[in-house]
Amino acid sequence: MPPPSNSPALHLIVLPEPFFVVKLQPGQEIAPCILKDLTSGKGGFFSVTRTTEEVSIVGEAYKAMPASYKEQSTWMCIRIQGPMEHSLTGVMASLTAPLKVAKVPVFALSTWNTDYVLVPTEMLSEAIRTLERDGWLFVQGLKHNRLARL
Repeated sequence: MPPPSNSPALHLIVLPEPFFVVKLQPGQEIAPCILKDLTSGKGGFFSVTRTTEEVSIVGEAYKAMPASYKEQSTWMCIRIQGPMEHSLTGVMASLTAPLKVAKVPVFALSTWNTDYVLVPTEMLSEAIRTLERDGWLFVQGLKHNRLARL
C-alpha cells in the first residue's frame, strides 16, 4: 500500500539512535532518573502512556539512561517527516501494511505532528527495503549511514 500522497511531509527518516520500549505494571514506579530526564529535556524522544493495564515508556537511547533501559534499546525508529495534515487518512495503515507482509514487527506511536514506527534493530534493513519497494521515500541520508554500520 504506497504512501497516500507524494507530499514531502510523508517522506521517511531513520532516526540514528536505538530506541527503548519499557513496560511497567500499574502502580510500578517510574525510575526517578527517567522522570528527571523527561522533565529536564535529556534524551531526544520520550513517550509515556498510561492505561489501566500498563505504563509504556518509549524513548531514544542516551548516555545517562539507566542500564535496565539500555538493555531494552533494541528498536530503531522510522519517522514520517511531517508535519502532517490531520485530514490525511490511512497513513499508518499504508506504512505498516507492507511491513506486515514482510513479517517485520512494529511498535507504532503518534504525536500531533507525525507518526513513528519502531522496528527491531536487526530488521531495519528489511523494513527499509520493503518500504522503498512500496514507494516510500527516505530522506536526510540517515538511512544510508545506519545501513553502513549494520
